[in-house]
Amino acid sequence: MGNFNFPLNLHLLLYVLVIISLIPASVSEIQNTRIADDSRPMILFERFGFSENGNVAVSVKDFSWKSTHNAELEPSTMGFFLVRDASFPRIFNESEYADNFCVLWSRFVKIIFKFDNPSALNGSMLIDEPDEYSLIFGNCQSETQVTMDVHTEMYNIQDGNKNFLPAGQSPLPRLYFVFFLIYTIFLGVWVFICFKERSDIHKIHLIMGALLIFKALKMICASEDKMYVRKTGTPHGWDVAFYVFGFLKGIMLFTVIVLIGTGWSFLKPYLQEREKKVLMFVIPLQVMENIASVIIAETGPATKDWLTWNQIFLLLDVACCCAVFLPIIWSIRGLREASKTDGKAARNLEKLTLFKHFYIVLVGYLYFTRIVVPAVLAIISYRFEWVMTAADEGASLVFYLFIFRNFHPTRKNPYLVIHDEDKVAAAHMLEEDDSFEL
Repeated sequence: MGNFNFPLNLHLLLYVLVIISLIPASVSEIQNTRIADDSRPMILFERFGFSENGNVAVSVKDFSWKSTHNAELEPSTMGFFLVRDASFPRIFNESEYADNFCVLWSRFVKIIFKFDNPSALNGSMLIDEPDEYSLIFGNCQSETQVTMDVHTEMYNIQDGNKNFLPAGQSPLPRLYFVFFLIYTIFLGVWVFICFKERSDIHKIHLIMGALLIFKALKMICASEDKMYVRKTGTPHGWDVAFYVFGFLKGIMLFTVIVLIGTGWSFLKPYLQEREKKVLMFVIPLQVMENIASVIIAETGPATKDWLTWNQIFLLLDVACCCAVFLPIIWSIRGLREASKTDGKAARNLEKLTLFKHFYIVLVGYLYFTRIVVPAVLAIISYRFEWVMTAADEGASLVFYLFIFRNFHPTRKNPYLVIHDEDKVAAAHMLEEDDSFEL
């Protein structure tokens, strides 16, 4: 028999799997995955939320193996299984007290099939205990590298038909369509306002309109993507459109935030050199972040570098979020310094207040969508995943409404109209109040 130097590897990989389990899984659908010369003791393929009468089917083609130490293949030490997230600590405990432990022998996993019969490498399972499961390939021979093509199908039965979306994502097609209608109406109102106040339109308003267009297109593509995946298991090309418009929306959103933060076209018709550098820093970061996002979604956790791409994505996202604060801080400091020398305290107070509110709302938006939503998603029941998606999109809508409400074209913009009686009070406030210091 082969040497099962598995317990130490199990501890390391289970730790990685626990980390992966905290990251929302990629789109669950019918998938075909190529594994080449891979000796990992466990390979995570998918995570899927099953309802009653759920089903999983796995088939393997073109299987081959090679040993680095000329060991014989033990087919019973390789196979596919399902495991709940809650079972990982129990498997830890089992590995501590068992010699030559193999995860396929654990009583906390549901075996789909082992590689005992190389001519029939396929199996299926009816889920009798609804829960969120991870589909994993186990290889208890650490010196053995495997190569294979894996076809997986995971679905629930709803109204007599197959539903390839996890239980917590079934409402998403309708949810995304509702947000598409909302943003379409939003865009219509914005066009009306811009037409009505066309004499006061700045270039930033056109860019904001483009942002709404790409956001609406992203929502309808997301709706169609999820609808086709639900019915057929594949997105029928809608995923490509979703990535394209998501990419454009991401660039537009951060561009709008940076330009508003600098006061471009509101306070001044030009960008300073340092502000141009921030913009040239943020846009490439958004390009790389979207590339990482596509790779994460399309390759899936079975890919060796999937966790690395997740880390790259998070790093780029954090860098983007930090960079967009710089122009706002510079604008606030610049306005406060100007108020001490130009004698326009009341007007500067209005500008400072608006920028301060913009800063606070931006912090809240990024904190909620980047930290709160993923944290709650990690602990909430898998059946309510769509609720957190709704919360995330709802927060984005509120943020958009704030931006468009406060920076819409109007003759009575707080940047321009100041009452004389407010000047003295404003000057005193700027002198005494330190709430604008960052």
